[in-house]
Amino acid sequence: MEPTPEQSPHHAYPDHWEADVVLRDGGTARIRPITTDDAERLVSFYEQVSDESKYYRFFAPYPRLSDRDVHRFTHHDYVDRVGLAVTIGGEFIGTVRFDRINEQGRPASAPADEAEVAFLVQDAHQGRGVASALLEHIAAVARERGIRRFAAEVLPANNKMIKVFRDAGYTQQRSFEDGSVHLTLDLEPTEKSLAVQRGREQRAEARSVQRLLAPGSVAVIGTGRTPGGVGRTVLRNLLAAGFTGRTYAVNRAFDEGLATLDGVPAHRSLGEIDEQVDLAVIAVPAHRVPEAVADCGEHGVQGLVVLSAGYAERGSAGRELQRELVRQARSYGMRIIGPNAFGIINTAESVRLNASLAPESPARGRIGLFTQSGAIGIALLSGLHRRGAGLSSFISAGNRADVSGNDFLQYSFEDPDTDVALLYLESLGNPRKFTRLARRTAAVKPVVVVKGARHSGTNPPGHAVPVSRIPDATVSALMRQAGVIRVDTVTEMVDAGLLLAGQPLPAGPRVAILGNSESLGLLTYDACLAEGLRPRPPRDLTTAASPQDFRDALAEALADGTCDAVIVTAIPWVGENGEAETGDGEVLAAALRGAAAGGPAKPVAVVHVEIGGLAEALAAASSTAAPRTRPTTLAGRPAAAPGAPTGAAPATATAPTGPGTEAPAETAGAAGTAETAETAATEASDPPARPGRIPAYPAAERAVRAMAEAVKYAQWRRQAATPGKVPEFLDETTDEPGAAALIDTLLGTAPDPRGRPLTHDEARELLGRYGIPVRPTLPAPDPEAAVAAAARLGYPVALKTTAPHLRHRADLGGVRLDLTDEDALRRAYAEVTELLGKPAELLPVVQSMAPRGVDTVVRASIDAAAGAVLSFGLAGAPSELLGDTAHRLVPATDRDAAELIRSIKAAPVLFGWRGSAPVDTPALEELLLRLSRLVDDHPEVVSVALEPVVVAPQGLTVLGATVRLAPPPPRGDLGPRRLPNY
Repeated sequence: MEPTPEQSPHHAYPDHWEADVVLRDGGTARIRPITTDDAERLVSFYEQVSDESKYYRFFAPYPRLSDRDVHRFTHHDYVDRVGLAVTIGGEFIGTVRFDRINEQGRPASAPADEAEVAFLVQDAHQGRGVASALLEHIAAVARERGIRRFAAEVLPANNKMIKVFRDAGYTQQRSFEDGSVHLTLDLEPTEKSLAVQRGREQRAEARSVQRLLAPGSVAVIGTGRTPGGVGRTVLRNLLAAGFTGRTYAVNRAFDEGLATLDGVPAHRSLGEIDEQVDLAVIAVPAHRVPEAVADCGEHGVQGLVVLSAGYAERGSAGRELQRELVRQARSYGMRIIGPNAFGIINTAESVRLNASLAPESPARGRIGLFTQSGAIGIALLSGLHRRGAGLSSFISAGNRADVSGNDFLQYSFEDPDTDVALLYLESLGNPRKFTRLARRTAAVKPVVVVKGARHSGTNPPGHAVPVSRIPDATVSALMRQAGVIRVDTVTEMVDAGLLLAGQPLPAGPRVAILGNSESLGLLTYDACLAEGLRPRPPRDLTTAASPQDFRDALAEALADGTCDAVIVTAIPWVGENGEAETGDGEVLAAALRGAAAGGPAKPVAVVHVEIGGLAEALAAASSTAAPRTRPTTLAGRPAAAPGAPTGAAPATATAPTGPGTEAPAETAGAAGTAETAETAATEASDPPARPGRIPAYPAAERAVRAMAEAVKYAQWRRQAATPGKVPEFLDETTDEPGAAALIDTLLGTAPDPRGRPLTHDEARELLGRYGIPVRPTLPAPDPEAAVAAAARLGYPVALKTTAPHLRHRADLGGVRLDLTDEDALRRAYAEVTELLGKPAELLPVVQSMAPRGVDTVVRASIDAAAGAVLSFGLAGAPSELLGDTAHRLVPATDRDAAELIRSIKAAPVLFGWRGSAPVDTPALEELLLRLSRLVDDHPEVVSVALEPVVVAPQGLTVLGATVRLAPPPPRGDLGPRRLPNY
């Protein structure tokens, strides 16, 4: 919306304040600034507000707004006077405004930093979280305009409004003056306000998905009059699944006399249906979708599944159609799955919804599945069905224009019917939010992800989302830090999902192997070693072993305190005549299930070769499996995922060590947030889960890989129960205000959006403010200058070239070390310039020598999509070529720093490899934490590279540093909650 001419051109309409939000009940609404064009909307809105709400707003009977009121409430300068409205269907349902005031409470302009705020919400929409959403957004607007505090006068009887302010989490003061409650809110975000905001976001977004998956009624729009076609197929699948709600067939081409179709009421439009429809499945050509969406919005439909194609997957014109589709649906308060979707499934007995193109609804189970690809969705449904696995819910989002994997995580987090969340993703619209939600969800139940389109550098057709520049290896590391089980293929995702959904989590990496094939046992043993597990020597039961022998051996292995998991290998029995017999798979399955049910809760997996009926029998629900009813945390959330760690011996350290050296501390996994720690700590007291379905695999490698993922995830869960801490560094070595002032000076009043690199001295000064000393270098444009520099620094010195093409390339001869006197320095200078070029091209410098140690590289950079990332690796071409670099999200905890240096493949070099002296890893961890704190405190620091960092047995030395500053990128994850607009 454009401003009118009477509005100041210096305060143009702030369209970046517009936002779509999800309300408490799962419906959507739009928040936008109020303009002069809204006079009629405001009057209409006010007429629908009760006299009581008007009294609470104006402290007196106020039946109608005067012309002066309407003018005042619709004319804003967007600086000192701001009004926001919440709209659904283009009409106001709530408003908020602030007026800047001075210390005497009179109208003022900047630099006054206080404003009076007032809300009004239509009675019919109270209780939906409208005021809470408005407070978040008006507070963000106020902070942007330099306002630091809100003042509000509330009548004591207006409990709802008092609660909105009280529950927001801001620092506040209250007093009772002249018959009203005077509230003052400090608008600086606090840890509590951010937690409140994210808690509301989680509940609202989870509810929005729940409304889609559990409707009371469904209308299929575009149902064909003859069998076949997309709409008729969905209608048939709805009926075949036994949907417990009401179903309607809708097609404007139906004959007027047609009353039913396939036994359900048939209508030409939603307006002919006597009740409100909760969910509409749209299966009409793309050019007719807007008409169908309008019909849905005008008749109160809560959500849409759009199967129609012809959108962003068709190019720029289709992408604009897709954006308009989302805008139209959200204007009516509806969320969308799709377009180009495959559909949704909910197997709950109380719902039995199959609003998809899948011809057969999967069995009821404990796995939730989200996919961005219809083809992959079909393959996954088929694969899970063949393996005897059931689903709790299924969403195939197609182009993922609205409902995304993030929404699915919000829903899965609190869904009591889902124990494992599987996601096939081709794009991450908001990586920061994804890692935050995944970390919280992974603390209570496993999250398994396959990421498609990993190496293309672009998003798949139809996925109009920001493209992250960080490499896939970094994405994988960040997912691991968040507790996500990242696998490479959908087959591996199914393998891991089956194990995690049916078995307890292992207490450690110790694996017992038993079976009737020595060769298959050895293959399993080798696979365990390759995956970093600690297998015991395989136990060969011989080919003559009976099902009872298997049962006895499995029971013995489970009872053994030195084993954390068991892998059973089985081949067909050999009969007396020497011919192989397939045997009775059901008998063996019953024996294995009996042993698993009677022993300690440890995960069991089976590797079998051509044993008929075994996999199917193992997949059958065990009558001895524990019930799935789970306790809740104090916050009311489900506390126990299937197979919480059993609490036996913890996994051993996975950090590499050298012979005769002390092993580093246990490091696999990553620490969670305080929120995940609370939840995980609650789970630690839960009783161990009993084993249920035993997964069967046709190859040893697949079973072992799934078990290894479970081991790593269980270790992450244990560590998340006691998360690491972000050090404060509140000593004299850290000067946060001084660093901020220096950054402001270096960027200037009108910084270049592209940023600027710092000089060596500028970088040294900035890093020094955070206790990161950089060894000085002095320019050496000629031999005499080099000698003078060495005399100033003191021998021994190093001579280095700093030209971009030679930087950090000692292998090219541009670095000469341990020059102990003037003659050695002059010889080195002559050799370098003769070999590589003129001094003006080489830009040589002189630097004093550092103590001998291991050369490492420490980096931090900000990706617009993923946020700030801290990286570590060894210096040199081999590490760079092999991609041996570890990554963690910022801010890093002390545990993150410890894990970071131990998670690279070359980590043994730091801990005394081949008899060398171990280096000072605590000093290295402190350096990582200080750099993390710097980039977290100052988002203007968009990249830092410390190279090399020489880590000696005592202490470390930073020999080189490059820093780049730029205006900070926007942080949507810290602002008020809003739905993305792509």
